[in-house]
Amino acid sequence: MKLQNFQVEIAEWSREDQRAALLDLRHTVFIQEQGVPEARERDGLDADCWHVLARDEAGQPIGCGRLTPAHKIGRMAVLQEWRGHGVGVALLRELIARARAQGWPQVALDAQVSALGFYEREGFIAYGAEFEDAGLAHRSMRLSLAAFADDERPQRDIGALPAGSRSETAAARLQLLGETRHRLAIYMPLLGNDSYASAEELAELRRIAISGRGAQIRILLHDPAAALRNDHRLIALAQRLPGAIQIRMPVEEADQAYVSAYLLNDIGGYLFLPEADRPQGRAALHDRASHAPLQQHFDEVWERAERASILQTLDI
Repeated sequence: MKLQNFQVEIAEWSREDQRAALLDLRHTVFIQEQGVPEARERDGLDADCWHVLARDEAGQPIGCGRLTPAHKIGRMAVLQEWRGHGVGVALLRELIARARAQGWPQVALDAQVSALGFYEREGFIAYGAEFEDAGLAHRSMRLSLAAFADDERPQRDIGALPAGSRSETAAARLQLLGETRHRLAIYMPLLGNDSYASAEELAELRRIAISGRGAQIRILLHDPAAALRNDHRLIALAQRLPGAIQIRMPVEEADQAYVSAYLLNDIGGYLFLPEADRPQGRAALHDRASHAPLQQHFDEVWERAERASILQTLDI
């Protein structure tokens, strides 16, 4: 049977419907399927954690995971019929991206021994002796998020920008564009007409694109066809400056499930929105410690992505 597509969203523990979806999934996978005692599964930490939830096209919950304040990934659960279809990878990568955006040097987890290969493929390294948890064999694992060795890590610079409302986020985006010298990276799952479309933003984007040798604007879009249909002004600018503005589309299912958006310039400035369709986020004029892991994520997805074929008829 061909399974439907899925999407990953941020889940708020304070919302009763999302909390119920998370608990139902975990009850099915951990308590019913694996025999974990309910008292062990409900550890009282959830209210302080950051949660992700995967849903199928019909909106039914199919997988979940969480990130604790102690920098630990856990409660990774995917319904049996959805395993092997990229759901777990999408959930894990979203949690890792969140940790990177916070500037954390590493994340850890306790993996069931049967799942070691899954986590190793995403870069985690097992350490320490095997141990038992809730009657199941586990190994501790960790993933380094540092773009530099500890003695090489740049110091965090100052320059935090407010990004809690649409107007603040727009102002931060314009200021970061204005600070950019020659190179820019933009990750947008969907390109709405309220982003990168004002006359001021387009003027800065054009300035960057024609700023000289080595000028480059790279854009990752999940749905370039939608931007084309909506006559987004950034697409029109890319038509006029195809050598400097490149657009690619992520094709791997896990990449397409990424829900965040960000902007990275070439002097360490960044804007990160955990949920692309909400204005609340984090931004700074110069913050290399937070910028570096986002740049690493962008470069990795860029290499896996394909040129947006829907735009090729426009010779871009």
